[in-house]
Amino acid sequence: MTKNNVDFWAVKPSEHTDFFIPEPRDFPAGKLHDSEDATKAPKLFTPLKIKNMTVTNRVGVSPMCTYSAPNSGELTGHATQFHQTHYGAMALRAPGLIIIEAAAVNPQGRLSPEDLGIWTDAQARDLKKIVDFAHSQGVKIGCQLGHGGRKASGFAMPIHLGKAVGKEYKGWADTTGTVGPSAIAWEEGRYVTPKELTKEEIKGIVEDFRKAAKRCYEIAGFDFVEIHGAHGYLITEFYSGISNKRTDEYGGSFENRIRFLTEIVDATVSPDHPLFVRISATDKADDVEGAWTIEQSKKLADVLAEHGVDFLDVSDGGNYHSPQRGPKGPAFQRELAKAIKDHVGDKLIVSTVGRITSGTLAEEILQSGDADFTLVGSGFLKNPGLVWAWADELGVRVNTSWSYTWPFHPSPYAL
Repeated sequence: MTKNNVDFWAVKPSEHTDFFIPEPRDFPAGKLHDSEDATKAPKLFTPLKIKNMTVTNRVGVSPMCTYSAPNSGELTGHATQFHQTHYGAMALRAPGLIIIEAAAVNPQGRLSPEDLGIWTDAQARDLKKIVDFAHSQGVKIGCQLGHGGRKASGFAMPIHLGKAVGKEYKGWADTTGTVGPSAIAWEEGRYVTPKELTKEEIKGIVEDFRKAAKRCYEIAGFDFVEIHGAHGYLITEFYSGISNKRTDEYGGSFENRIRFLTEIVDATVSPDHPLFVRISATDKADDVEGAWTIEQSKKLADVLAEHGVDFLDVSDGGNYHSPQRGPKGPAFQRELAKAIKDHVGDKLIVSTVGRITSGTLAEEILQSGDADFTLVGSGFLKNPGLVWAWADELGVRVNTSWSYTWPFHPSPYAL
């Protein structure tokens, strides 16, 4: 069948959704269009194979909490029509992949009462609606799995109060409390002192991650999962000496402090799906005793590759309470990704994230070899069509939604 064949152009329903949406003809979304010369394509718009999964371009949606899930009742932690609209808008406009915001592996692990969860099969079934829509456009989609540790039960980020909440605001800081590797509060007076986890409880959380990954694949149909090991949440709390003062096999040496993460990796790695891990490359607190450093991140990258991780998502900070937010320059975390990529070579696909503000900048990062992939967060919130805009900026055409293409590339017979 050729594109001159009338049957090719006839509207047909997608097989991926339970509602009508046209099956795209230029498929999958985000791929360099057939009319383009692939040998001259910007690297940003070349495919990338991640284990047995191929993405169409090298721009992905970074996981970003939206604090929009129900915070009480039987639908606590469930994805809603908001999430379907939010992620669907981006899927229609051709990112290489989407990483869903952090979904807690158990109720106590939610970063805020309004976070998503995946500790039940019913939650996974609601996430499947998002996955099916992304697949209708040919977009790869994964779920970030997380546990907030001592920073759980916090006010939703938009409120900017930077403190834990109790039952009055649907939190649990004043009831069941929070947990961590050691009984050290994130910030005295604003967050509660966490309960130090027992070894049995640690094993239980590892099992929660395993079950969550299983739901992602077997119920929701995600293409991959990402383990959230960054930003001062439970996994970071274990590998950083700032927050981990244990003297058993989960504390002390580098090997012991990363044990919790490697056990989670071993529990979630799959022969059929890529495994992503997000880390904070440093604690951004070099003058603090026990702080995590870029040199330790390099060592960790080697270990993660040995344990079957395919993709390392390099971020930074979040485990020390001094102010770390505020104005940042373009691609401000690029050098961290570069340091790890230079060290680990082809053993891992390495991505960078943080104020990547143009297609030209993203292309330069890839061409320099500083990273293999770019993730963008707030840019997609402002412009869900970011990839399309960057393709225009770099002078190439990519496949886009069948429903949106016609005004830009009309038939010669159109009115």
